Amino acid sequence: MPRPRPEPMQVVKQRRDAALNALVGEIPYVQFMGFTFDRRGDELTGVLNFDDKLIGNPFLPAIHGGVTAAFLEVTAIVTLSWAQLYPRIESGELDAEAMTRDGFAGLPKTIDFTVDYLRSGLPRDAYARATVNRSGRRYASVHVAAWQDNRDKLFAQGTGHFLMPQPRKDGPQA
Repeated sequence: MPRPRPEPMQVVKQRRDAALNALVGEIPYVQFMGFTFDRRGDELTGVLNFDDKLIGNPFLPAIHGGVTAAFLEVTAIVTLSWAQLYPRIESGELDAEAMTRDGFAGLPKTIDFTVDYLRSGLPRDAYARATVNRSGRRYASVHVAAWQDNRDKLFAQGTGHFLMPQPRKDGPQA
């Protein structure tokens, strides 16, 4: 029996990007703050696109600490959700249309989130990448690090614990 022909890479990339956009679209705060996500394979990088409204101290100037904390937490939540959904997206079992049409089963809920402010966030774009330390059916632990010009010089980092969404009983889970 012949093997099925693999999908063209462009189709796979479009499916991944559409699923990521559907996931990020579930969080209105992301659009309000101007966060975006750059996807390379299964790895996500959060991007805090600089805007003057993000300045907390105009005398330095420096990005507001609350914006920094929110950016780290959102990056952790999106990365954790992406890690859970990625195998189903790759297999074709889940697509962006189904995520949008059937509703999303839910995002992980924050139990606690600790931020270490290592230096002032300068008035420019910032980037963050999260690492899932542990992910089970009910609980997950994530570490996230943020930098601006040099990835070796972090300006903030955070660690969060999250309650994982439970499968819906009334329909498909995203």
